[in-house]
Amino acid sequence: MRRIGFFLITLLVLGLSPRAFAADDPQELVDRAKVTVDRLRHDSNLGHPVDDLLGRAKGVLIVPALWRAGFFLGGSGGSGVLLARGPDGTWSAPAFYGIGGGSIGFQIGAEMQELMLIILTDGGLQKIMDNQVKIGGDVTFALGPVGAGVGGATTPNFGADMVAYSTSIGLYGGLNLEGGLIAVREEQNRAYYGEGATTREIVFNRRFDNPADGLLRAALLPAPKS
Repeated sequence: MRRIGFFLITLLVLGLSPRAFAADDPQELVDRAKVTVDRLRHDSNLGHPVDDLLGRAKGVLIVPALWRAGFFLGGSGGSGVLLARGPDGTWSAPAFYGIGGGSIGFQIGAEMQELMLIILTDGGLQKIMDNQVKIGGDVTFALGPVGAGVGGATTPNFGADMVAYSTSIGLYGGLNLEGGLIAVREEQNRAYYGEGATTREIVFNRRFDNPADGLLRAALLPAPKS
């Protein structure tokens, strides 16, 4: 019964803003993911720690619009892209994902967040590529540190599979991903790359590419040293 309620809440939230979860325009999602990366990397508080973690990341999941809304019954949902970082520092093409969750409690309001989950462990990346994972259960996460001079206090001390960064607009404030689901969207992969394009073939084996994702991959590269 709880599982049914969980998915009903998630579907309710998805219905509040169909365009925010547009699953029929993968290029728009890729373009908006690039804007999210730029915004977080140029934020005066977040830019330094985000850059530091990206330099050590195994992968990154970018959700340009994660919506949360509710009146006592709350939920969240959004679409995103996953990219993996190779040993040479280059980034794979993006694979498509959905993220969603639900909760019950006293909450009134609505919020849109731009979310970046920086994946720090090989195990975390493998689990996310396998199909569907539960945040806080199958993979662990920590909220990212803010401000300069935090490089030494990041991943080793967290011990988490992922570090989360976000911006938010709305009435909720804060970030709570506990219990959320991350699931692959293979139909979007095929729509963007063609038949045979699975998450593993795109991200891990790098057998597929699309020239239109070049700006997103470039946005994740280290900034040129002045």
